[in-house]
Amino acid sequence: MQLETVLHSYGLNDKQTKVFLACLELGTASVQKIAQKAGFPRSTVYEVLEVLREKRLVNTFQKKHARYFSAEDPEQIVRLAQYQAEMVKEALPQLDALAGKSRKRPTVRFYQGREQIKLVFEEVLAEADSIIGFGSSDDLAKQFGEYWKRFIAQRLARKIYSRTITFDSPKGRERQLLAPKQLRETRLVPPTYPFHGATIIWKHKIAMFSLTGDFIATVIESEQLAKTERAMFENLWERLK
Repeated sequence: MQLETVLHSYGLNDKQTKVFLACLELGTASVQKIAQKAGFPRSTVYEVLEVLREKRLVNTFQKKHARYFSAEDPEQIVRLAQYQAEMVKEALPQLDALAGKSRKRPTVRFYQGREQIKLVFEEVLAEADSIIGFGSSDDLAKQFGEYWKRFIAQRLARKIYSRTITFDSPKGRERQLLAPKQLRETRLVPPTYPFHGATIIWKHKIAMFSLTGDFIATVIESEQLAKTERAMFENLWERLK
């Protein structure tokens, strides 16, 4: 099946299709490089990228004075698609082949705002068989409310075991008390150095969240970096026995 045909059926026009495929093949790149790859003027590509960003097909971040863009993981596109899902699934082998080179290198994805951060939580639920992490239980409960309760319920339904390090606070002690019923072990640290964030580690991925202000999440996919984060977590975990 032709990738262009699949993406057209997803709702993309010719320019959007070519720009998206260029992003997918390049991994993370500037507008200039994407324009060169897609064969369109820079001004045209910039407008198309903004449309793709609104469709949640690409992410963007600022580095010094330039903006960089990266395509969403094809698996993530499938999860976002609510129509013609079967046609998109048929395209995954071709999409994966096109993205192969960039996937061999460590990748970084950026998300901003509560709704986009929820996409990261959904990715954890879809992929993890166990998770470890640390952060502010108070902020997670405050900022995500009912959604966070649903996340916990989905984690339990999928039998995803969790080990968590959090602040010694009323909410933290509540989580520790409920831990045996929620497939979780929780250990507490004194709130000596307060911060408003969280980190989740699963498989070869690390997700870091800022839970105040702009609400930013960063997902790093790297086997070695994940091993490093796990080693630091395990060291602290043992100290908190």
